[in-house]
Amino acid sequence: MPSSDYDLASLPDLLPLYYRRLFPFSQYYRWLNYGGVQKNYFQNREFSFTLKDDIYVRYQSFTTQTELEKEMHKMNPYKIDIGAVYSHRPNQHNTVKSGTFQALEKELVFDIDMTDYDDVRSCCSAADICSKCWTLMTIAIRILDRALRDDFGFQHLLWVYSGRRGVHCWVCDEAARKLSVAARSAVAEYLSLVKGGEETLKKVVLTDPIHPFIKESLAVVEDYFPQYALQAQDIFGRKESVEKVLTLVPDDILFTKFRLITNIAIYHDTTFSCQATGKKGQHFEKEIMLQYCYPRLDVNVSKGVNHLLKSPFSVHPKTGRISVPMDINRLETFDPFAVPTISLICEELDRPTKGKLESMPSSLLFTDYKRTSLAKYVKYFDQFLDGMASSWKGELLRKSDLQKEF
Repeated sequence: MPSSDYDLASLPDLLPLYYRRLFPFSQYYRWLNYGGVQKNYFQNREFSFTLKDDIYVRYQSFTTQTELEKEMHKMNPYKIDIGAVYSHRPNQHNTVKSGTFQALEKELVFDIDMTDYDDVRSCCSAADICSKCWTLMTIAIRILDRALRDDFGFQHLLWVYSGRRGVHCWVCDEAARKLSVAARSAVAEYLSLVKGGEETLKKVVLTDPIHPFIKESLAVVEDYFPQYALQAQDIFGRKESVEKVLTLVPDDILFTKFRLITNIAIYHDTTFSCQATGKKGQHFEKEIMLQYCYPRLDVNVSKGVNHLLKSPFSVHPKTGRISVPMDINRLETFDPFAVPTISLICEELDRPTKGKLESMPSSLLFTDYKRTSLAKYVKYFDQFLDGMASSWKGELLRKSDLQKEF
């Protein structure tokens, strides 16, 4: 077995090396400090650590990047979660008068988990994923990223692979971070189409007129539906999956004939033969496509200001994979199985560099991650931060001008 193959038992030995030499603390602090525009913004941020044996430590906070580094070197957390920016320093919350310790701000976040799609995928279930069902994450990012940018005007969206079976989105615009619980709920509800639990068979219902947002989302779904549902999941290739589709067709519509169009996919002639007796059910084809492919959000994660979410560059203990930022311009080629494990990047540090150290730029000697598979993900994170920096500079200049007026 190659040493880069991950073994959970090795995590206690690998984490100290990861936090000491590979974790991108400089970029991490730059992100959460937001240019120092707001006083105590980083200092009042909650971090939580999950330690060995599932020991959970909440309300951690740090004054500086150095303080954060020292504590993480000492604790070597198995998992890092990021919470809200509070009215007071979280590590002093027990000393604050009751009722005054309040969560004030946090990025607007979205959590999409593959387990929520188990009723529309046959290739995997529970925490398992494969290249066939990963298409669902690609669709989700395409739809939500467009909506958050075009419909809400947000610009700074950080998409992050969870390290196992899903993706997270951090909307980092100042306007997003200041949203109230009610406003976050409104955004999350606007983006939610698939409703109902396991007992609900028909989870998408469309009414006239179809909202422009849904039309835009359908355009994305229609691009991927043949590849995902007809080929990868072969929904017309097995009796049980055909029956599942039939339960979504209204009673007053006659489902007619199927025909084989390729050697791997059974498709239907002219989609569905629609003989509706009324307006109800007239959009059933669209509803079926949306039910199979539309993003399934954990709305509660998005609604709460004080809700914790797994941090970028945290290690997933089960898979060993690093929770890495995703470049949406290269979304089609993103492979979750190619994301480096902590075992791999620690091994890469030890690969022979004899004879190369003298010619290696000094910048590489002090940034070990650049010698590993983690480098391209940190580089993208840097690019994301550079994009945000212009908004920080503008805000600092505005505040400076306001102070001069007094």
